[in-house]
Amino acid sequence: MTATDTTALEVTLTAPVVSFRNPLYAGVQVTLPCPPPATVGGLLAAAAGGWPRVDPGLRFAMAFRAGSKGVDYETYHPLDASGKKASPTPRNREFLTDAVLTVWLLDEPEAWQRRLRRPVWPLRLGRSQDLVGIRMERISLRTTPGAQRSAVVPDGAGTAGTLLRLPTAIALGRDRTQWDAYRFDSSGRSEHPVTGSRSTTDGQAVTLLPTSHPDTGLRF
Repeated sequence: MTATDTTALEVTLTAPVVSFRNPLYAGVQVTLPCPPPATVGGLLAAAAGGWPRVDPGLRFAMAFRAGSKGVDYETYHPLDASGKKASPTPRNREFLTDAVLTVWLLDEPEAWQRRLRRPVWPLRLGRSQDLVGIRMERISLRTTPGAQRSAVVPDGAGTAGTLLRLPTAIALGRDRTQWDAYRFDSSGRSEHPVTGSRSTTDGQAVTLLPTSHPDTGLRF
């Protein structure tokens, strides 16, 4: 490692099936092609034991890939306007298979390694039943920009892939959501260099996203 390299914790999370409901669609279960930053932030908060135990300035980088996409039929148990259970509703649900999420944590890598090794609450990705497998490694990141590939990055000059409007942070009471513009190439083949990013030894861009912490991530 050179004097300009940065030590980071690389966390690889795997799940056979995941589904990230697109909240912009009502009445149907359409999945996003990648997890929103708010979902990943919530997973980290679960490991720590809740947002009060997470540094408000926490930021992370992430990349995602899935093997394929499918549709199944699932029964939902919605709540009515008063909060009472309504009649069960069967719906088609889109899902992704063979999901691999990589998260890079640059701040307090040792502390996060301990938290993720023994999480306070179960680690889930997407829905409550989608538990994940986890693998962690301490790595060195280079200061040179990397290729976008499967990274989820803020929308900006030099980024490629589909433009997505994703929730970055959600208030604890779920009454407010911070939405931001991101880019994601589900093929993972984009070799566009991401301005301002760091990179792994194989050239993958590592771009810190805005904080997902409810105390600081909600902007007006």
